[in-house]
Amino acid sequence: MNFMVNQTSAVRKLNLLIVSLLTLVISTVSLADDNKPLSRILVTGEGRADLAPDMAILTLTVTREAETARNALDTNSNAMAEVLKAMKAAGVKDNDLQTSGFSIQPRYFHPPVKPSGKREAPQISGYTVRNSLTVRVRDIGAVGTILDKSVSLGVNEGGSISFTNDDPSEAITRARTLAVKNAMTKAKTLADAAGIKTGRILEISEYASNPRPMLMAQADMAVARSGNAAPVAAGENSYMVTVNISIEIEQ
Repeated sequence: MNFMVNQTSAVRKLNLLIVSLLTLVISTVSLADDNKPLSRILVTGEGRADLAPDMAILTLTVTREAETARNALDTNSNAMAEVLKAMKAAGVKDNDLQTSGFSIQPRYFHPPVKPSGKREAPQISGYTVRNSLTVRVRDIGAVGTILDKSVSLGVNEGGSISFTNDDPSEAITRARTLAVKNAMTKAKTLADAAGIKTGRILEISEYASNPRPMLMAQADMAVARSGNAAPVAAGENSYMVTVNISIEIEQ
């Protein structure tokens, strides 16, 4: 009797094992079918939209040197205070003014080598203080006047100027649309040439690039112009979008 019970239990376990193995095989086959690589076309499209700038970002630097750090800092601070005052008088708001860099560095004098060949240690001969200010100018027409005024008040190192847009989203949307259309046109051309049909879109990715700031020459900033304001050409900003699209090929 016990032998029959044990035999029945063993048969049940064997049956369960067979069912489990069959289920595993069926699942593996199904998974393999799901993971079968799709035939597809990969295309890249580019789109560009130009937009007149409505804002300029300036970097203005005041540099002063003196025998002591205190004197260098004081003269620098006085000059920068005048620059800030002029910016506000020109209509630049407080939230559009930001200190973007500040440093106090010693200047060293290196004594000449003595006839004996002995070299003395460098000596501090003074200090240099630099204070950089980032200014957002929302009136493009005032950029030249602001540059001219800032140089007159103590700005003596060039930084950078970039003409940008407060809200470029509309231009980026146009560039994105053009990029997708460009990519789909390429896909259709490739499919027609190969005698195949395209199906659903499998994947889309994009990369957007913004205009880069234009560097200003130090010489232009070191010399204050008189009479007319410094000439400035804003031009247009070009917003570029690149998209990568993967499209299924119908079998």
